[in-house]
Amino acid sequence: MTYHPKSDFMRVMIERGFLADCTDYQGLDEALIAGVVPGYIGFDATASSLHVGSLIQIMMLRWLQKTGGKPIVLMGGGTTKVGDPSFRADERPLLTPEQIAANIAGIRKVFTNYVTFGDGPSDAIILDNAEWLDGLNYLDFLRDVGRHFSVNRMLSFESVKSRLDREQSLSFLEFNYMILQAYDFLELHRRHGCLLQMGGSDQWGNIVNGIDLTRRILDDQVFGLTSPLLTTSDGKKMGKSQSGAVWLDAELLSPYEFWQFWRNTTDADVGRFLKLYTELPLEECERLGALEGVEINDAKIRLANEVTTLLHGAEAAAAAEATAREVFEKGGAGDDLPTVTVTPEEVAAGVSIVQLFVRTGLAKSGKEAKRLIAEGGARVNDEHLSDPGLVLSGEAFAEPVKLSAGRKRHALVRQE
Repeated sequence: MTYHPKSDFMRVMIERGFLADCTDYQGLDEALIAGVVPGYIGFDATASSLHVGSLIQIMMLRWLQKTGGKPIVLMGGGTTKVGDPSFRADERPLLTPEQIAANIAGIRKVFTNYVTFGDGPSDAIILDNAEWLDGLNYLDFLRDVGRHFSVNRMLSFESVKSRLDREQSLSFLEFNYMILQAYDFLELHRRHGCLLQMGGSDQWGNIVNGIDLTRRILDDQVFGLTSPLLTTSDGKKMGKSQSGAVWLDAELLSPYEFWQFWRNTTDADVGRFLKLYTELPLEECERLGALEGVEINDAKIRLANEVTTLLHGAEAAAAAEATAREVFEKGGAGDDLPTVTVTPEEVAAGVSIVQLFVRTGLAKSGKEAKRLIAEGGARVNDEHLSDPGLVLSGEAFAEPVKLSAGRKRHALVRQE
């Protein structure tokens, strides 16, 4: 990156590692200096919460507001009915309008922790593209918008091409998605003066389409900016952990488990993640990221605290750290650990240890739990477990039972 930006937003994007590509560096930079730039990111409502994979985009909206821009959070109530085919091997399952509405309600909550909503010039707003997509007349849309799209060009986009190259079916429904997303940008520019669309680098083709469409129909210039698709240094997709998706909703993933995800960051990723997911000064991110040996653990705790504080608040971060210290340093069973309960009837009859490992999420199946035990990675109340046939009953549940898978994953089982 040789471009030297004048605006605070572009400087932050480049220095902290948010920027993969931009349609016009200088044009966007000048627009940011000239006044308040409304910028949007779209989030399809395919689940009741976003996960860590979306956090880089959420942080971009936060930085846009912190540097004087206006974040627009666009919920895909309309586009979720179609499904984005970008780099997917198969078609997304179609959701009912009721499921989509419930998912949007769940997703909205998380944004209040990152941006300030209101009526001011740089206050964030949240919109739903169903507002303009649901009422479209198909023939009018084809004539007014569809005629600006070349099928030859659409087929050349990597997200579509990769699917066709693998000879995997791409439905006409999904093929329409990129036209609808382009139309979103046009409508947001028309209705709210939106000048910028941001997204992951897999959205580049869709973003460019929206810029072209806005130029062709309104003869206005708008801009696109993408972030890198993040993988961890060991090649894993960001947002997944051993036990599944790292949700941003506390009801789906406890603040302790969220904190623990960041605490378990690999050494090589610490500096990069501090720059992307916290607001610590760059020099501090670099200093912490350069620590080695035992000291890098302090940097990981700082990372976990900072990221958890942004999402769940300082109290939740402090409680998570206290629980972790109790669990790891003192061998205790912190109150904040993920917990499952067993009924008095189960306690009387006895519950197999293999079943408890599955119920707590420490193993995905009985087979995996047995393998964990056989390999010496399972512990009960900090004692190594070697018998997969163990059944716990009665007095065993007088106190909460602490289960551990490896050194970093723990859960409690309590009697109701």
